[in-house]
Amino acid sequence: MTPLSRDAVQFRDGFWRKRQELIRSVTLPAQYNWLRRTGRIEAWRLRWRTGQARQPHIFWDSDIGKWIEAASYSLMQQPDPALRRRVERIISLISRAQRRDGYLNTYFTVVEPGKRWTNLRGAHELYCAGHLMEAAVAWHEATGDDRLLKVLCRYADHIDRTFGRGPGMKRGYCGHPEIELALVKLYRTTGEKRYLQLAEYFINERGRRPHYFASEPGAPGEEVPVTSAIYQYTQSHCSVREQRDAVGHAVRAMYLYAGMADVARETGDRSLAAACRRLWDSVTHRRMYVTGGIGSTRQGEAFTFDYDLPNETAYAETCAAVGLVLFAHRMLQLDPDARYADVMERALYNGVLSGISLDGRRFFYANPLAVVPDNEPFLQPPMAVERQAWFDCACCPPNLARLVLSLGDYLCSTQRDTLYVHLYAAGTVTTQFARFTTETDYPWRETVRLTIHPRRPGRFTLALRIPGWCSDATIDGRAPKLRRGYAILTRNWKPGERVDLRLPMPVMRLDPHPRVRQNAGCVALQRGPLLYCVEEKDCGPYLHQIILPHDAKLTARFEPRLLRGVTVITGLALRDARGRPRRIRFRAIPYFAWGNRGRGEMRVWLRQA
Repeated sequence: MTPLSRDAVQFRDGFWRKRQELIRSVTLPAQYNWLRRTGRIEAWRLRWRTGQARQPHIFWDSDIGKWIEAASYSLMQQPDPALRRRVERIISLISRAQRRDGYLNTYFTVVEPGKRWTNLRGAHELYCAGHLMEAAVAWHEATGDDRLLKVLCRYADHIDRTFGRGPGMKRGYCGHPEIELALVKLYRTTGEKRYLQLAEYFINERGRRPHYFASEPGAPGEEVPVTSAIYQYTQSHCSVREQRDAVGHAVRAMYLYAGMADVARETGDRSLAAACRRLWDSVTHRRMYVTGGIGSTRQGEAFTFDYDLPNETAYAETCAAVGLVLFAHRMLQLDPDARYADVMERALYNGVLSGISLDGRRFFYANPLAVVPDNEPFLQPPMAVERQAWFDCACCPPNLARLVLSLGDYLCSTQRDTLYVHLYAAGTVTTQFARFTTETDYPWRETVRLTIHPRRPGRFTLALRIPGWCSDATIDGRAPKLRRGYAILTRNWKPGERVDLRLPMPVMRLDPHPRVRQNAGCVALQRGPLLYCVEEKDCGPYLHQIILPHDAKLTARFEPRLLRGVTVITGLALRDARGRPRRIRFRAIPYFAWGNRGRGEMRVWLRQA
């Protein structure tokens, strides 16, 4: 399949349009101010000298790249002269910072200029290059201005001359994957096949013996011996085609797997595609939280072992959920199966959106499934019980912004004369054979109406995803026949013809997998694509005392004045403090909205009678 181009999707009033407007009007300006205040923009002037404050960091360039990418997506949807001027000023700084040979990195230009490409394991050089490449592609798509694209093509050419299997070339690859998927984007934009081949090299070289990282001294200021744990941490413990379990740093894993899927799609590499499917199953069947969060330990921000999913100490980094969305979307293009879209939706509405406050100004780095404020002194930064305005390692805020502002990429794909609809949102989708208008208040309401306007008479197919959480869907009042999770509607469409899709959203009780020891005897609540949690604000302290009877009647209702408008779940439960349970009323809110009413306890998994 081929995803629709971003300009083919126009959001209208609805859930995602409101969040895009919030990020455009509030989040992007706030993030720009932080980039300026912390020295990340100033670093591109290359004026820093030893002993001065605000020493450039090894991954600062990536923060700038992600912010430019997010700003570019915003400009695609709505002109903003002030925002455009800000980006253009940064691009001018980046252009002037490039070295004669094409090299482009603030840290290794002014802090350790003699150590280029000496610490691939931990120095993030190629990772930063990848995010700048993605920014260049997005800016070119948004404005037609190719200045930044030319700069990054020069950098890609420098990298292509530096890395490979030829005489005198480095046989390395980045400890933090990202450049692989970025090079594929650069290839698709420029048509330069060397960029695709370089991405393929980085993927195929990973994990080969003798291990490249063993010959490196370590990242700047780092004295960590290279061990097998380091190899797993960087997904380089063996060839990617031999990897069977998701291991190591969760964000790095997702970026690597997304790049693998891209290369498999572009080259037709079946063994690489098979490896992607194995790793997908490992992540989503055995190592993923019910929120779509991944990475269960602060130690290494990493996966641990199958079914190890602690709640209070869950790391579930926002960037990891973003990476899972990227991986899921690429798997969809390889293989049109709704199971990938189901996970993409779960991560989007829960594991990603929980990372930003409802006012668009504060962020979570880690997204636990249970919080007790008294535990905060024992948590290691950036884990926190309240969202923060910024982080020293600020990867998550601009990453979330660029994903939400590029969401048009993720809604639909085409395959010859078929339009696949993966996600539902109010708006208009334009393809070569028809224009589709969607009216819906999803995820709060269960109805989706599509109106079809064919460009010319003819027969084509509409494939509508029926979410895995929905068991009683109807289309025009009838139960649809499904093919790999999609309802296939093929006909000669008339102008203005409508399709009414109904996705019933009863309150569901989710039982944990029996091997998840942390959730034994518990239950979680879900309605539609949204996971729910209880907060101290609604249910009082000591949430572990709340017990949900198995026959408790649960009711959903929309409360427009609560948390900027959310559907809540209410019902009767028990509170057992001293062995004498008493009845209480409880209210659960969508997980993504927790933490917006001050400090307090939060819990997703409730004890069940």
